[in-house]
Amino acid sequence: MTKPALTLFLAAPRGFCAGVDRAIKIVEMALEKWGAPVYVRHEIVHNKFVVDGLRAKGAVFVEELDECPDGRPVIFSAHGVPKSVPAAADARELTYVDATCPLVSKVHIEAQRHAEAGLQIIMIGHKGHPETIGTMGQLPEGEVLLVETPSDVADVEVRNPAQLAYVTQTTLSVDDTKGIVAALEARFPKIIGPHKEDICYATTNRQEAVKEVAPRADALLVVGAPNSSNSRRLVEVGAKNGCDYAQLVQRAENIDWRALEGIKSIAITAGASAPELLVNEVIDAFRDRYDVTVEVVETAVERVEFKVPRVLRHTGA
Repeated sequence: MTKPALTLFLAAPRGFCAGVDRAIKIVEMALEKWGAPVYVRHEIVHNKFVVDGLRAKGAVFVEELDECPDGRPVIFSAHGVPKSVPAAADARELTYVDATCPLVSKVHIEAQRHAEAGLQIIMIGHKGHPETIGTMGQLPEGEVLLVETPSDVADVEVRNPAQLAYVTQTTLSVDDTKGIVAALEARFPKIIGPHKEDICYATTNRQEAVKEVAPRADALLVVGAPNSSNSRRLVEVGAKNGCDYAQLVQRAENIDWRALEGIKSIAITAGASAPELLVNEVIDAFRDRYDVTVEVVETAVERVEFKVPRVLRHTGA
């Protein structure tokens, strides 16, 4: 039986970013150095396949530090943690490795510097997301105020409108964030923004690639986890940029084939915590059903790398 023809637009960049790659390496190197079990506070990155793979090697994932026993190393996830967490680890004399993405750490440092200058901080982010919790936890309660939408800006109560700065979560929608920043600047004309954009290069690049492929495809699939902020934003960006059907799938087995009946083209990308193996799995699933022509649509080239902490490097590295 002849398979129907399908053009598959493969977005690039996609998948792992430098911060995710570094965080995974940290867990793997910690297991090599100290043996199993190594404890990880929160999912190291938001991807079930990655987490399950590390769990099989001996990583134990917990939500709070008090779930970690004395005498075993603990790793803090790529999303960052409040200052109280390493302080509690120090108090217990735990060995720990901080896998916070350096671009998230950059936001932490910005917030600290603004606070030292006497400014109150407004954070643009998603309530309850571990990165937002970690960033807000760099300063005492009340020093960082959270807004999620432009309408939140009208209700935020600040100490002094002339002494404000804002920071953002690194995985937000670029376009949505512009609207919130505009609302902040309209209400607080003296508010100070980041020296350099807080939304990370990987988030921006993946959204730009989706903007390029979405109008050309009948459907868009984003390979990623439902608790991955940057993956969910890619779905939203696709829907806002001309793709009537944009869905998040964790693996090929999650594809709704009935919803895709009759399509002539599909765009595929992956969130920053989704491995390329899962992208290839999805592509293979389409090859099983269609005569697929793959067209790579590349909008940027990424060469960013982050070093792992010195404690995990080999002597002389």
